[in-house]
Amino acid sequence: MPEHTSFFSYLIAMFPALGENMHNFGATFLGHKQVDAHGAEPLVAALFVVLVLVVLGLRAKAQVTDYEKSVIPDDKLTLRTFFELVIGYFYGMMRDMMGPTRAKRFFPVVGTAALFILFSNFLGMIPGFLPPTSNWNVTAGCAVCVLGAFTYYGLKEQGFGFISHLAGPWMGPAMIPINILIFAIEFLSTFIIRPVTLSIRLMLNIAVDHLLLSIMLGMFALFLPLPIMVLGTLVALVQPLVFCLLTSIYITLATESHDEGHGHGHAAKHDGEHGHAEGEKAHA
Repeated sequence: MPEHTSFFSYLIAMFPALGENMHNFGATFLGHKQVDAHGAEPLVAALFVVLVLVVLGLRAKAQVTDYEKSVIPDDKLTLRTFFELVIGYFYGMMRDMMGPTRAKRFFPVVGTAALFILFSNFLGMIPGFLPPTSNWNVTAGCAVCVLGAFTYYGLKEQGFGFISHLAGPWMGPAMIPINILIFAIEFLSTFIIRPVTLSIRLMLNIAVDHLLLSIMLGMFALFLPLPIMVLGTLVALVQPLVFCLLTSIYITLATESHDEGHGHGHAAKHDGEHGHAEGEKAHA
């Protein structure tokens, strides 16, 4: 198989109508007049991962016939227990970070990203396939979804305060230029730097790992690249965790009210004063 070519490239090339549709799609929506089989391969691979997740998800749901009995896990690794382990791990991470209420509310976004990135990364471990997450178009799409999610939830929870707090605290009319400068920096950091770094970090880790494995396989025998394959497995496992961890942090920062910390401190102070008064009353 030629370098940087997968089975999806051959699949696209085998069906002229599919290639023509890819060409029309690129010329209409992407601004590219030429979209060949290799250029369309990451999109087809990403759609393949989505299809696999939908099929496996429906099969796992079909295994849960009785929710009360399903509380007891199976004695062996099945499709249901696999999804329970993966989903439970990422939900536990979110619960520890933002609390059970927010974790349950925002888990569909983070959980979907975790499964898609995890399956996409391990697709590249199968000979003849390339991971769609090694292409910046795919990872940028994931980052844009994250950007849209925390922006939507931030506006829904805080309203205009989600935008106004980017300017920092109000320090009087004389400090308006400073507030404008702070707003420009925070706006750039929140809406530009976050999605760019989120997408590039994921793409570079997966692309470099896959390229390094290809080089090792071409230079040495079969057993020598095994350490690189072990490293690739660790990268495929760690990158969904990093992506979802940062996504959870961004959503938490966007939905957290700035008065929550002050409210908790005021409540604790009030409870302490109440307890001190009760102690003095009992002593009297």
